[in-house]
Amino acid sequence: MPSLINATDLAPLPFDAYRSLPPEELATRIRAIKAEMGDALLILGHHYQQDEVIEFADLRGDSYKLSQTAAESGDCRSIVFCGVHFMAETADILTRPEVDVILPDLAAGCSMADMADLDSVEAAWSDLAEIIDVSEITPVTYINSTADLKGFCGRHGGIVCTSSNAKAVLEWSFAQRPRVLFFPDQHLGRNTARKMGIPLNNMPLWDPRLPLGGNTEEALRSSKVLLWKGHCSVHQMFKPAHIEEFRKQYPGIKVLVHPECMMSVVDAADLVGSTEYILKTVAEAPSGSQWAIGTELHLVNRLANENPDKLVKFLSPMVCMCATMYRIDPPHLAWSLENLARGTPVNIVKVPEATAHWARVALKRMLEVQ
Repeated sequence: MPSLINATDLAPLPFDAYRSLPPEELATRIRAIKAEMGDALLILGHHYQQDEVIEFADLRGDSYKLSQTAAESGDCRSIVFCGVHFMAETADILTRPEVDVILPDLAAGCSMADMADLDSVEAAWSDLAEIIDVSEITPVTYINSTADLKGFCGRHGGIVCTSSNAKAVLEWSFAQRPRVLFFPDQHLGRNTARKMGIPLNNMPLWDPRLPLGGNTEEALRSSKVLLWKGHCSVHQMFKPAHIEEFRKQYPGIKVLVHPECMMSVVDAADLVGSTEYILKTVAEAPSGSQWAIGTELHLVNRLANENPDKLVKFLSPMVCMCATMYRIDPPHLAWSLENLARGTPVNIVKVPEATAHWARVALKRMLEVQ
């Protein structure tokens, strides 16, 4: 660990001292630590981050791309993850044991990930076992989930998916067993499975607050994909009416949305795809083309700035950003980096090995699926 100060038992620098620093000083101090630590430090930035943070990222991407980066990192000794908690957990699971993963603000969570917890999923699994043979079910968790749910999937022959590879993961899952339990995002599961030709009446919704998830025994027995009642609060905001309004206002505009959107929005859109797909599609679109994008606000604004020859609009009339991701800001980034350089690292995310082992199994299955 490179450090300007040799002592390793110094008290962590107090975060409050950073709140009042001007943006220029914060930027200077962040760049100084990056220069000092060199290849020993890797800053990962999720696409939903605000511009003031993403500018310092060594690499930026969606959950899948950043998971691959963490798994392949060879030189770094510390990863500072400008994302949310489950992403930092995933990085810790996939990186070498000697690598520390730091989340600048531990309060940066994910409301979707909070909609499914290990106790609820294990209770659902037990309830399902009373009705159907659970050895016929492949559990699939979206990467937006806690490490212990990834571990649950690893233990039960399951797998992790992202919005980039959800279709390939479901194909892999059905090659193993005839049914899938998909959590925590119902919309990604429904939209992906329906595109594969699975009828809606074979995709019952499991509400963990209700007996049998709110389903009849017959519905469970005829299920192909069991969907967990969870969603992304950002993508839930987009409505078909927003698409109708844009098409009236901008004739010929293309509507491009994320598969975490509701089925009615996906059906009304022209194109549907992951964050990386959205970025690639707009970047490669012809000059003068018009786009209404249904995903997180910071990403859409950045797309508009990086493609000035195209009209890029945010699909919703309401401000719709990932509030928990927004907790990562320059003061938190500077604070965590300077503590790291001093040898007093803060906010290290460490997944217990008993959980990490099985989560790693599920994640490696995901990384092997093409």
